[in-house]
Amino acid sequence: MEPITIKDIAKALNISTSTVSRALRGSYEINPTTKRLVIEYAEKMNYRPNPIALSLKENRSRAIGVIVPEIANNFFSQTINGIEAIAYNRGYHVIIFQSHESFEREVENVRHALSRKVDGLLISLSGKTEDISHLVNAKESGMPVVMFDRVSNEISTHKVIADNYDGGFQATEHLIKKGKRRIAYLASMPNLSNNESRLEGYKAALEKNGIEFDNSLVRFCGFYFDDTRKQINDLLDNYSPDAFFSVSDRVALDCITAVRAKYPKNPERFDFVGFTNLKVAHLLFPPLTTIVQPALEIGQ
Repeated sequence: MEPITIKDIAKALNISTSTVSRALRGSYEINPTTKRLVIEYAEKMNYRPNPIALSLKENRSRAIGVIVPEIANNFFSQTINGIEAIAYNRGYHVIIFQSHESFEREVENVRHALSRKVDGLLISLSGKTEDISHLVNAKESGMPVVMFDRVSNEISTHKVIADNYDGGFQATEHLIKKGKRRIAYLASMPNLSNNESRLEGYKAALEKNGIEFDNSLVRFCGFYFDDTRKQINDLLDNYSPDAFFSVSDRVALDCITAVRAKYPKNPERFDFVGFTNLKVAHLLFPPLTTIVQPALEIGQ
């Protein structure tokens, strides 16, 4: 069945298309009786406005582009929930793109979002992104751009982030108060803004507590378990860590898995802190203490 149009409603009710259009918009120019007839008939026939026609008429798409590294990441899925809740209540749709931690794919996502004429762009940078000229160009063309979580100082725009420095500080001091002195810092990539801030918090907590910073305990594990496992095994074999601070869900889980494989009988000899939004962190063994990011609120 073909979707019904304003012309179809006008023909069925023997009135003009402009009258139907104004009635559907709730215009005061249309008398209440006609307005009621139009709305009742539109509902009966399951009329839905044509979004393409509306976008051409209003010169806006009522759609917001969202670019994230990976939807499967628990933090980003929660952030998208927050974004969609606000967008839907304001009459906007959300178009979601994934960069899969690829700079080239991120650039293509931005290009595609612009070609879809979205009304704004929300983005968390990929792990491989250093050049953000594609975002600078989008903003200079008039596209509103908001960055979240993984941001860049190379562009002047709104940014929504957690207090990563304080989170890194609290995570590290928590381990120090438990008597740990050889705390390994684990992250995916060194160039991500949130990782940089958490590392600074880690260093500050060590300094405050009179522990010398040891760069050999700082490891960047990439995005794959095999890479994390190699870094963990090297730490355990050569640098004697007694605790691990992992700055993402994935790295935290990979770290625990690698330690359990290395020490299957007593992995609880180590302490673990993650910067995570896992709802099952308390069920893990060994236990994982977490610094919770307000993912939903960041999205909203």
